[in-house]
Amino acid sequence: MTQRMKIHRGDLVQVLSGKDRGKQGRVIDARPDERRVIVENLNIAKRHTKPRPMRDANRMGGTQMLPGGVIDRPAPMAVSKVMVVCPSCNLPTRVGHTFKEIKGKRVKVRVCRRAGCGGELDK
Repeated sequence: MTQRMKIHRGDLVQVLSGKDRGKQGRVIDARPDERRVIVENLNIAKRHTKPRPMRDANRMGGTQMLPGGVIDRPAPMAVSKVMVVCPSCNLPTRVGHTFKEIKGKRVKVRVCRRAGCGGELDK
């Protein structure tokens, strides 16, 4: 059984190591099975692609083609190389959990573990 990741899609993260160290970006995709995340405009890799017909091409005027060539795409990076940025203190932080009552239900909420902050990470 895999451990749950504390980083979710839409979180602002900061890269801790590698060629993009110190840069920040939003998480586009989280892959818990692989323990990897894709961060917008970071860890860019070049992909050589062939021109291909579009999937949902319009029936009017024949087939439309996706252009080929060298395309820059963000590649997955290990979740251990990124850290969540707290929206209240704007610093990278470890993620903690607390329980909160919302409409009579007990809900688990992610919080900033930095001393003196404790701000909520969930919207």
